[in-house]
Amino acid sequence: MPSRSALLSQRSLIAALLILLACGFIATSLLSYFSSRSAIRDGIINTELPLTSDTVYSEIQKDLIRPVLIASMMAQDTFLRDWVLSGEQDTDRITRYLGEVMGKQDTFTSFFVSDRTLTYYQAKGVLKQVQPQAWRDAWYFRLRDLKAPYEINVDLDMANQDSLTVFINYQVHDYQQQFIGAAGVGLSVSSVVKLIDQYQRRYQRAVMFVDAKGKVLLTGSEGGPRGVRVGQSLSDNTDLDDARAGQPVPGEGSHDYRDADGHSHFLNVRHLPELDWYLLVDKRETGALDRIRHSLYLNLAICAMITLVVVALVHAMVRRHHASIEALATLDSLTGLPNRRSFDLLAAQALREAQRDGSPLVALLIDLDHFKALNDTYGHLAGDEVLRQFANVLQGSLRESDILCRWGGEEFIVLLREAEGRQAIEVAEKIRRRAEQLTFSYEDQPLRLTTSIGVSNLRQNDTLHTLLTRADSALYRAKQAGRNRVCSELHNE
Repeated sequence: MPSRSALLSQRSLIAALLILLACGFIATSLLSYFSSRSAIRDGIINTELPLTSDTVYSEIQKDLIRPVLIASMMAQDTFLRDWVLSGEQDTDRITRYLGEVMGKQDTFTSFFVSDRTLTYYQAKGVLKQVQPQAWRDAWYFRLRDLKAPYEINVDLDMANQDSLTVFINYQVHDYQQQFIGAAGVGLSVSSVVKLIDQYQRRYQRAVMFVDAKGKVLLTGSEGGPRGVRVGQSLSDNTDLDDARAGQPVPGEGSHDYRDADGHSHFLNVRHLPELDWYLLVDKRETGALDRIRHSLYLNLAICAMITLVVVALVHAMVRRHHASIEALATLDSLTGLPNRRSFDLLAAQALREAQRDGSPLVALLIDLDHFKALNDTYGHLAGDEVLRQFANVLQGSLRESDILCRWGGEEFIVLLREAEGRQAIEVAEKIRRRAEQLTFSYEDQPLRLTTSIGVSNLRQNDTLHTLLTRADSALYRAKQAGRNRVCSELHNE
């Protein structure tokens, strides 16, 4: 009977382990919590900012849908087409029409350009004659040759003191689908600025639009990140140098950078193909995330300390019982083959010799097909007898130098020394055929069984684990392919 002091010592050790494990679980839980909080940073970069960018992009598209529909209706309007086909008589009629479009549809401007006379009409009357060589009129001749029915571009509106305007330019065709002009409407950029202000207030992000050269075209009324204004270039903001990586505009996707004050920022960049602009959404990291990181580091340190203490105690217990572990049998009690402990020692030695001498070494991982069904049908005693008989098959198929082990259940492992790939496949096939052809018996009852075998050979810098992992992968493929076959992961160095 154990002494009182021994019992107290045992209880003290158990209590200490329980306390330490409890502390470890608590620390791990806190660590998981704060680690999740630290994932906010990744969430901002990979989820929040892209979603905000997508939403802003979608709303910009939505705000452009209505003007596109208006321009489409103008292009299909029978009055407009009939007026053009009748010779463009009475200019007042077309200007009244364009004025009605502006008034009722609440657009900044509306226009029609005749292809026959190259006259530019707008709500105030005839504006000008478009000319192929004029840079202001390049949009018209580009639209005339366009395959798509319309385009969206940003240009100066001559009819409104060269105000920056988003134009929707739509092709107009006659009843025989011949191009006869261009009609459309324009939105004031100032209205888009109001939208940006709404986005910035709603999402607590800085929003701006830049062209392909990095020039800021649109941002909120109070400026973009760190007060950047329309007309400035991104290259003027040295904070973005790392994100730009020498390019006028940072690449599409998410970036992070630090400003001159040391604050972290997250930036998402998206290309708007309709305008050939880039949408930049910027968010500044808050100080709360810094505190979260500090807490994370503290909890990591606590968890590491507790882990070291527990490992030290477990190590002491393992050393204490090491002698009894060494006394365990090295053979499998059912089949008489080496067990896993014995195999580990033999395999480690074989691995060292093969790597030292550069000699080949091949692993076979063998599994008895449908062994569970055999156990369920004939009983576990029958299954045990089949395992014993199959072990004899293996022993009769191998050389004395080869290493054989019952890995567990119905799985066996073989290490073939000095065996090249083709030779190893032949050995595996021999084992498979013998098992397939043999009639196993239990209490005079014949039993049939097949095997699936995975083969892999030793490669440079291999460990026993990696060698067996590949053999296991090959075994899995053999089973997936229908069982009763050999699959290999052989590789010639």
